[in-house]
Amino acid sequence: MTTDELKAIARRELEELWVKGNLAVADELYAPDVVDHHALPGQAPGREGVKQAIAMVSRAFPGRSEIHGTVAEGDTVTRWWTMRGTHEGEFLGLPATHKPFTLTGIDVLRLADGKIVEFWHEEDLLGLMMQLGAVPPPGGSSG
Repeated sequence: MTTDELKAIARRELEELWVKGNLAVADELYAPDVVDHHALPGQAPGREGVKQAIAMVSRAFPGRSEIHGTVAEGDTVTRWWTMRGTHEGEFLGLPATHKPFTLTGIDVLRLADGKIVEFWHEEDLLGLMMQLGAVPPPGGSSG
């Protein structure tokens, strides 16, 4: 795959799946045995587990995303992004707060035969939980 093709898949995966929650696209983009190196608690393995996570995240955090940049080399693409929206559904036991949020993250996706076979992702979940009032900010209260 060319670097432009890798970047296009990475862009589509974020927008169609994680932001819009379009689970039909998961079968196109993920290998059945995809490895999520940052699975949520209780997440099943493989593509079905990723679909579970996508469904929960897209319901809880509808919003929009901005990809700030992507770098592709070999079979791997990295992107860094910001997502903004409102917390509208349960997330890891936290009921909807209806508060606005801004979440930043970095993802690394490895592809084979045009499908994502492995990925790593790091988001500022502590910052997110502070914005939602689930965790008090340092030296302060959740207000």
